[in-house]
Amino acid sequence: MKKKQLILLPVLFCITQFLNAQFILKGKIEFEKTVNVYKQMDFGDDGWAATLKKTTPEYKHTYFDLVFSEGKTLYSPGRESKEKPAPFGEGPATANIVYNDFGNQKTVAAKQVFDESFLIQDSLRKYQWHITKDTRKIAGFECKRAFTVIMDSVFVVAFYTDEIVSTGGPESFQGLPGMILGVVIPKMYTNWYATKVELEQVKDASITPPKKGKTTDYSGMEKTIQQSLKRWGKWGTKYIWQIMI
Repeated sequence: MKKKQLILLPVLFCITQFLNAQFILKGKIEFEKTVNVYKQMDFGDDGWAATLKKTTPEYKHTYFDLVFSEGKTLYSPGRESKEKPAPFGEGPATANIVYNDFGNQKTVAAKQVFDESFLIQDSLRKYQWHITKDTRKIAGFECKRAFTVIMDSVFVVAFYTDEIVSTGGPESFQGLPGMILGVVIPKMYTNWYATKVELEQVKDASITPPKKGKTTDYSGMEKTIQQSLKRWGKWGTKYIWQIMI
């Protein structure tokens, strides 16, 4: 009898630890997006670049909110940055709205590309994530590092926490076993990091897809912008990367 009791003790301890673990189902995350403008715009050391640098901050910061409730997420522009507007205007992906429905494997995204608004209705993107043993803390959460490649050659690093049940993340990034709190794209000199996670009660009715824009899917939008930017050379490629994330 004593032997059976000894065996049961570790099992009961594990069950208790599991029940006491905090798994977050609903809330709101603020992401700070940081772009190294000098490197992204390929500023050199000539006179034109030196003049432009005098009026352009090296880094641009923008903010987005991700609201999540179990099987759905909504990523949209957040609070305004206190930085001065860039002299050459806002770049792509500054007003993106991305709605993901994980239960139905569907996404709806509103993207402004120059003077044209797109409403993308498509299946969730499939990412071939590779999870590593590396970790880092973001917004108070211990996160695991993963990586993938998008658009054939663009390397992406993500940090996710399994304490938040939703498998979402900023922009269209998702598909890891927990919420993505950090994304780094070295080739685009861009990163997204969560600054805070608010454990507020989110009503499912508040997580709704965007509705405005020319209806298409990801491949349709890519085809359209490639035709528009084909004469831009490497600049066009960089813009496509930013638009298609």
